[in-house]
Amino acid sequence: MNYVLSFKPAIGLYGHHDPSAALFADGELRFAIEEERLTRDKHAVDTFPERSIRACLEYEGIELSDLEKIVLPYDPKLRAKIADHYLKNTVQLDGTLRKVSHLQNVVTDQLVARYLPTRRVESRLRQIGTPVAPIECRSHHACHAVSAFHPSTFEEALVLTVDAKGEYDSTVVWHATADGLTRLRTYEHPNSWGLFYAVITNYLGYRMFNGEGKVMGLAPYGEDDGEIERRLRDRIETGVDYDVTAITGRWGTEHGVKTLEDLFDRPRSTTTDEFDQFETNLAHTAQKLLEESVTDIVEEYIDHVGTDNVGLAGGVILNCKLNKAVAEHPAVEDVFIQPVAHDAGLALGGGWIDHRPDEVDPLTNVYWGPEYETDEIRRVLETNKIDYAEPDDLERRVAELLADGALVGWFQGRLELGPRALGNRSILADPRTEESRDRVNRFVKHREEWRPFAPSMTDAAADEYLENATDSPYMITTFDVSPERREELRAVVHPADDTTRPQTVREEQNPRYHRLLREFEDATGVPVLLNTSFNDHGEPIVTTPTEALKDFFGMGLDVLVLEDVVVRKRSQSGVLSGDGVE
Repeated sequence: MNYVLSFKPAIGLYGHHDPSAALFADGELRFAIEEERLTRDKHAVDTFPERSIRACLEYEGIELSDLEKIVLPYDPKLRAKIADHYLKNTVQLDGTLRKVSHLQNVVTDQLVARYLPTRRVESRLRQIGTPVAPIECRSHHACHAVSAFHPSTFEEALVLTVDAKGEYDSTVVWHATADGLTRLRTYEHPNSWGLFYAVITNYLGYRMFNGEGKVMGLAPYGEDDGEIERRLRDRIETGVDYDVTAITGRWGTEHGVKTLEDLFDRPRSTTTDEFDQFETNLAHTAQKLLEESVTDIVEEYIDHVGTDNVGLAGGVILNCKLNKAVAEHPAVEDVFIQPVAHDAGLALGGGWIDHRPDEVDPLTNVYWGPEYETDEIRRVLETNKIDYAEPDDLERRVAELLADGALVGWFQGRLELGPRALGNRSILADPRTEESRDRVNRFVKHREEWRPFAPSMTDAAADEYLENATDSPYMITTFDVSPERREELRAVVHPADDTTRPQTVREEQNPRYHRLLREFEDATGVPVLLNTSFNDHGEPIVTTPTEALKDFFGMGLDVLVLEDVVVRKRSQSGVLSGDGVE
């Protein structure tokens, strides 16, 4: 076996959030995990992915010395392309000492990036094992682009990678063919839709690189507001030749937030429990301008390259409403969206980047993390004196509990990679009532009650429940819900625009989860479940049975299913027996 390890550090020259690692054997993806799932620190900011690297090696039973090479999905030398931007920020700082200190940091970073780009990474790897395999640095956006084309079924596509910043680039347009990828256009940092949306996120009271999805969910509650839109358009340009640097042109987001405070004569939000009409309208307008620009770029370059297939990746592509706008554009025939679109997915592109597209298998799922056998789970439960049952027909029994209103933690198989729980580390509930949604928000997820949830449904049900349904196994785009079915799905339909962000489940993708959906359909007539990630507010998705148990007893869940085992809280369990749950 020729082993390649690809990992995204979140230190120094390699970005600061969402580190991950992926192991490939003869080009086949074998294991991948995000560092946050092991550190239990959301986004694992400023962290070297040592635990992820060790997990990759342990899964395959190899040492660091067995690797053929290591790929880092950043090329620090490319940072020199925007050295002038760093120098401009130095000039704009207040105080001589701050300017001198910042200038020293800029010069040091540029020298290290040029002459010693991997030294710090090599030092950390030697703590894991020696010798360290050869390290190759590859372009950030090229790795995103590879992840959006190689595992697709396209022979040719327009690929768009959109995020806050790579080494120097923020948005890149690519032409992808069987021979690889050609860069057609680069929008350089700080001309960045990722940073623009981050500024809006901060202004509305959330943290950048963490709250953007919440702003996206807030946007449908707003409406067109001519004054907000006029003031923003006075400062920025949208479309193919967009320019948002009046908002994003300084270091970080603070300058942009202050610009918005001056622009609207209104301070930033300090609470996220409730939003007034201005705040929802601002979220709505920001979403509108983002969609306008990205779809304009897609339309322009589809005509340029002569293909109507589109691949998408980069952190901004976690914006499901944007993906819907691209997919529904009249010029677009088919879309492949990398489900691990943010920086954690760079490890995938890094592992595939030296292969021809036809050497990479089409993506069928994202279950690439660790799994736990039932025997191991029994030992954990018995050690902690926790009663459990093993029903003869687990899926039927759990479906009946869900139909009776139980909130269920569902822990099965290999851990998902990416931001969505897709039936292996999920919290499940009846999708039919708003009460179900409110209970999960209030007592389980402990989050704002206005936020919507997403459904899982059998693939056969998609045409019945969704408008213009397509295969959607990753919860990465939204659809309009069929009007005649909306009342059946009140817990998973966005209250403001009647859309939903579904996971369609095929039997071959996840057999047990598919059986559960079918059993719920037999019990209720609805082949759909509310599915949200198995974690409490502000923490990563659970990885281990012990973490699942901790959250189960600390959250308002009624039932926990760990592989073949069912646990219920004593106050709600009635009788637990060896052959069923009563």
